[in-house]
Amino acid sequence: MSTGTFAGRLAEIAEIRAVRPAAIAEAAARRVRSAAPPARLMIIAADHPARGALRAGGDPLALGDRADLLERMCVALARPGVDGVLGTPDVIEDLLLLGALEGKVVIGSMNRGGLAGAAFEADDRFTAYTAPALARARLDGGKMLLRVDLADPATARTLEACAHAVTDLAAHGLMALVEPFMSSREGGGRLRNLLTPEAMVHAVSIASGLGATSAHTWLKVPVVDRMEEVMAASTLPALLLGGEVPADPDAALAGWKAALALPTVRGLVVGRSLLYPPGGDVAGAVDAAAGLL
Repeated sequence: MSTGTFAGRLAEIAEIRAVRPAAIAEAAARRVRSAAPPARLMIIAADHPARGALRAGGDPLALGDRADLLERMCVALARPGVDGVLGTPDVIEDLLLLGALEGKVVIGSMNRGGLAGAAFEADDRFTAYTAPALARARLDGGKMLLRVDLADPATARTLEACAHAVTDLAAHGLMALVEPFMSSREGGGRLRNLLTPEAMVHAVSIASGLGATSAHTWLKVPVVDRMEEVMAASTLPALLLGGEVPADPDAALAGWKAALALPTVRGLVVGRSLLYPPGGDVAGAVDAAAGLL
């Protein structure tokens, strides 16, 4: 997808990173922030690479091409109705240097240490942004993944780390975006998220109680059956996640539309399913999703 012009911009970024790394902090300091985040949010997510999750659709290494990913991100962020981005420091800083984050809501991803497919996946260490770093960079919040495997003692460490992060973010007046799942190991040892309504009610209930205050906590939840019951488990505001590239994009849109009618659902956080849509039309996929809001 990458064009000659965009390749030239990326070459400039590579040069800046090598010889003038202070330019990143300078770009963060002068960035125009979102004056007043809208009541409904449309966020583009790109924090999967840092966890080693590079698959999109049938391509196991799709997100491993950084130039291609950044170009798709820039196309998405320029579309009407897109409010901001969720990413790890490397992606956010690339977008800062590209000038793609002016006036946007920016949420930093915090725990990426539970690498996809690893034996230690449930021990999801905080290896990216910290609350003080998010505040220094003038970002709007921090996101954390919480997978609760009742059979894995490592879950306790992740629960505690997420609780501390929620407390620290609230102390800085920043959004804590918690993405909770009940999870279990399959026969081959792979950690799998349980996407039943009952499992999500448990996950939402656990996530809502993390930290010394929930005043700044938002939830990031998948669309599952009986979403009314799932969202009735908490009064916290929630954003719907997109997940894998869907086989039926129209069905995915219909699911998002129905869930967006629920009172606590405030928008969408979607990554691969919009950045790598069937047919490759990023702008069209983003426009269809943004139209739901």
